[in-house]
Amino acid sequence: MFTPKYPTPDTAPPPAPIVPSAAAVPAVQAQAPVAPVSNRPTVQLTAGSTLALVGGGTAVVLVVGAVLVSLLLAVAITGMSVAVVAVVLRSILNQERNR
Repeated sequence: MFTPKYPTPDTAPPPAPIVPSAAAVPAVQAQAPVAPVSNRPTVQLTAGSTLALVGGGTAVVLVVGAVLVSLLLAVAITGMSVAVVAVVLRSILNQERNR
């Protein structure tokens, strides 16, 4: 399941080299085409770097989860305190009317 799946190797034949005729290029010899070299560095994941990535991702998930839970708790506590204040004010106003 965790092993990489490599594509099948290319089975196409290599392209035929272009040989210029003597009339087309009299003094220049044909040079083999050179593949462009990429300046981008290749990233190779080792077991340690994979473990570090997994640990970092887990830490990020735990921190974001803790922040979201604390925000939800703050909203719940604020809602409860507003409800308690509303009940207390209602009872005070009802006592004033009944006297």
